[in-house]
Amino acid sequence: MIEKAKSRRGFLTMGIGAAAALVVTNPVEAAVRRLPERSLHLYNTHTGESLKSVYWAEGRYQTKTIAQVSRFLRDHRNGSIHPIDPRLLDLMVSVQHKVGAKGAIHIISGYRSPATNAILASYGDGVATHSLHMEGKAVDIRLPGHPVRYVGRAARALKGGGVGVYPDSDFVHIDTGRVRTW
Repeated sequence: MIEKAKSRRGFLTMGIGAAAALVVTNPVEAAVRRLPERSLHLYNTHTGESLKSVYWAEGRYQTKTIAQVSRFLRDHRNGSIHPIDPRLLDLMVSVQHKVGAKGAIHIISGYRSPATNAILASYGDGVATHSLHMEGKAVDIRLPGHPVRYVGRAARALKGGGVGVYPDSDFVHIDTGRVRTW
């Protein structure tokens, strides 16, 4: 009888543990996990370039596409390229889906080289001296037809990282750092 109880308890514990492992706690991951493929459509407001591509398929991120996105999100001021955090792509797509936006995500700023970041930071206090843009973990976006306050609210709800709303400049900053807002 005791052995049976231990066995049943063990079985229930194991079952609860397995069920807990299936629960996704990260809303960004939950939003994109259901997609058999993850694609994005980007438009760079400074270079006029567009990119439309599948960046996740067959259960993994597509290395060549991530490299294309990294080049696309380069520092438009000096051409510097840095690897982009694939989770940032998931975050952009999740924000776009949450808002219900169609069409291209407009990129205001992607990767920023340390030199560019230092110049921008010297102009005022709107640019962090240790910005996640320099690590390929931040992007400033606009979703045409959707107010930045609404886009910011959607991004904050996902809790995928930092979110800054800049209504006067008409963009939202999102990053894959710790969850914070401004």
